[in-house]
Amino acid sequence: MEATGKKAAILLGLMVAMACCADAQTICNMTYAQLMSCKPAATPPNPPPPTSACCAGLSHADLKCFCQYKNSSILPSIGVDAKLAMALPSKCKIPNAPKC
Repeated sequence: MEATGKKAAILLGLMVAMACCADAQTICNMTYAQLMSCKPAATPPNPPPPTSACCAGLSHADLKCFCQYKNSSILPSIGVDAKLAMALPSKCKIPNAPKC
């Protein structure tokens, strides 16, 4: 019984570590959580305006880095429309956003 408790504690610790590290992963200086906060605003057919969390993340992002994903098959595979995604900096009123 004690071995089962230890296994459960180890499993719980691994799950916490994975959750911690998953959020620490970044793409173009945005965390996974920040990226996911932008997903609704870049998902057709009737996307809502970007949230303040999305805009805050984009304000610190490497926007030129995102240009490389414009024609990628990755965005459609996760339900994101590239045109909507590329319009987010403008909708967030981020100055000097690159034109991809």
